[in-house]
Amino acid sequence: MKILRLVVILAISAISTFGSLAQTASVKTNLLGWATTTPNLGFEFGIGRQATIQLFGALNPWEFGDTRIRFWNVEPEFRYFFCEKFNGHFIGIHALGGQYNLRNVKVPLTNLPDLTGANKGRHVEGWYVGGGITYGYQWLLSRHWNFEASLGVGYAYSPFKYYGRCNRLFDKDGHPMEGTDKDSGICHYFGPTKLALSIMYVF
Repeated sequence: MKILRLVVILAISAISTFGSLAQTASVKTNLLGWATTTPNLGFEFGIGRQATIQLFGALNPWEFGDTRIRFWNVEPEFRYFFCEKFNGHFIGIHALGGQYNLRNVKVPLTNLPDLTGANKGRHVEGWYVGGGITYGYQWLLSRHWNFEASLGVGYAYSPFKYYGRCNRLFDKDGHPMEGTDKDSGICHYFGPTKLALSIMYVF
């Protein structure tokens, strides 16, 4: 997959620079992502005494029986620490983008179609871009190890298309829903855009 090759190239490039960025860079992973079977990896670089930039990516290529929740996501972010970088409270501004392919699931807090019940067997594909604000805290565990908790909220714009069976959606009783005979739509999402409990190694 092209996106996987890109992530590997970015990871190798970032790791190769750590020698010259001693004490100003970190590599991390979100434990909550792994709990949902989503491999993820992030890099954070210091750009001043109290500021960092982060690039975080996640990829879920799996299918579980009839359920599909495939997606990839990339989030660049600027962070400002109230004390010093990699320590204590911080706020940030992040962007986000990615693609998804869903089947037999219901995604909360969105106007994406419910793909369970009468709509079982259909799937939705789409892409999204957006951004938001972040609040978080980093704990110093040792000279090189940190733990981070962070939460982001924001907006995402996402065009999507319906596939499978037919272009019409059905209600819980199996009756065609009015205004759903189109094969595409747009999701305007407002809400949580990130939630992380991350373990990180600071170089």
